[in-house]
Amino acid sequence: MSTGVASVAAVVPGHYAAPDRIGDILRRLGKSAVADYIQTKLPQGAKSRSGDLGEILAASYVSEFTGYSVGVFKLRWSDHREMAMRGDDILGIRLDPGVTVKFLKGEVKSRAALGKKTVDEARTALASSNGRPTPHALAFVADRLFETGETALAEVIDQFQIKARIEINQLSHLMFMFTGNNPSKLLTANLNAYSGKIPQFAVGLRVSTHQAFIKQVFEKVIADGNKP
Repeated sequence: MSTGVASVAAVVPGHYAAPDRIGDILRRLGKSAVADYIQTKLPQGAKSRSGDLGEILAASYVSEFTGYSVGVFKLRWSDHREMAMRGDDILGIRLDPGVTVKFLKGEVKSRAALGKKTVDEARTALASSNGRPTPHALAFVADRLFETGETALAEVIDQFQIKARIEINQLSHLMFMFTGNNPSKLLTANLNAYSGKIPQFAVGLRVSTHQAFIKQVFEKVIADGNKP
């Protein structure tokens, strides 16, 4: 498990702070200040850490394996490290010559023991706003992209948030479960019960030592930051 802990811990800080922000603090104040800064953004509670790590793993999966970009790492803009952010958990974006842009709406759950109720909650969240990304999520991502200089992509999202309706052929849904038990049967049953027209995907990432793994990842992040 140590290899998995180290690999995941290496990507965690970048979800809480942009590289140029870290670089600026490093240049002005030194490495210890960077460690202090990151620690002020890391959640301390087990529930908050579980939720955050689920979203980090989901965002990494989307970016590496789906062809979609997550647009922004939303945890960088969290207003409190112990509070979950509002809006869709994942908003993936892919420019497509056939329909201008495609959107991936994702719902993430992190549970030591996944049950049907949690999967049903994810399905309900995906179905909200007629299956489309919520206006809040679209505006949030567009605003952050605009602020970071990615104005062209921000303008594309603005078009579909403000002027045009997102069509079904521009949508896909992702249910991402980070869990300690085997989620296969629950996810398969939920997918089979879906009768809508939006393409559906489900990913179950099982780590049997779920809670211990989360604890070790965050401890590793802190320990790495405190190394001389």
